Amino acid sequence: QVQLVESGGGLVQAGGSLRLSCTASGLRFSNYVMGWFRQAPGKERDIVSGISWSDERIYYADSVKGRFTISRDNAKNTVYLQMNSLEPEDTAVYYCAAVFRPGRPQVAKKESEYYYWGQGTQVTVSS
Repeated sequence: QVQLVESGGGLVQAGGSLRLSCTASGLRFSNYVMGWFRQAPGKERDIVSGISWSDERIYYADSVKGRFTISRDNAKNTVYLQMNSLEPEDTAVYYCAAVFRPGRPQVAKKESEYYYWGQGTQVTVSS
């Protein structure tokens, strides 16, 4: 049974930082492209960042470029999202997601491309 478990969300003031983690189980992590999405109240779920299995390809949404950093540790089955200079507009539930792409240095940018999803972690940025 595949599970993705996010952690690290919370309440932070504008300008602050948080580090999200997503640990996977039940799959061979290095065969999977990983992504972070977020959904604010009343809005659609949007891509934040994606990373290929080998870190060769990384994607960031324009809204987070220069502030967020995605990384992964295949030995720990974990993908991270370091979020700096947080803004109230970053407030959302953050989800990690995985899609099977063995040996391919590519990222997936669309929600429909991902197969496994975590339960989400709330990030709230106060002004």
